[in-house]
Amino acid sequence: MKSFLSSLTSILTVLIVPLIFVRILLIPGFPALEYSMPGFPADQYGFSNAERVQWAAYGIQYLVNNTGPEYLADLRFSNDTPVFNEREVSHMLDVKIVVKQVLNVLLAALILHLVLGVVAWRRDWLEAYFQGISRGGWFLLALIVTLGLLAITSFSQFFTAFHAVFFEGDSWLFSYSDTLIRLYPIRFWQDVVLYVFGGAALAGGMLGWFLAKK
Repeated sequence: MKSFLSSLTSILTVLIVPLIFVRILLIPGFPALEYSMPGFPADQYGFSNAERVQWAAYGIQYLVNNTGPEYLADLRFSNDTPVFNEREVSHMLDVKIVVKQVLNVLLAALILHLVLGVVAWRRDWLEAYFQGISRGGWFLLALIVTLGLLAITSFSQFFTAFHAVFFEGDSWLFSYSDTLIRLYPIRFWQDVVLYVFGGAALAGGMLGWFLAKK
């Protein structure tokens, strides 16, 4: 039982750490920070930085609030044309469903991790519990390095494979002139992967090293 607790703790650690960084990036203010990064490309179709920040924040807010597709579908430019077309709204609904599922998994994993900690404390298995976290940290570091190398080698293939796992067909492909691509170009997603992978790798390495020392 003690070894099972330790192994399950390792698995949960691998799951929880990167999802925490995903959740951190799901704040409406993140696009504004990203657009201010050196070398971030301007919108070639005419969005000012302020307009980009405004519409991108709506997109992020939609992913984490409890509204329906009308939240995005009802948005209009000053000339009364929709900010997001029907295909974009449909895709964002798919993304919202995935995000909700991911956040539910994160919450459940955190609760289970806490329960395991309480069990370990009550049964005097804290050493096995912390060893599990340490092993999970090292495994996460190795996993992130492997995935990171794949992303660096060919980000387009990595990006395509990611979408193939979570979305059907070509529902995630859009024209460069569509609002979603103008707000969230490929550089945006490259940086997102860098932040999540970098943060998770650093946290995993620190957990692995620090708790192993303890």
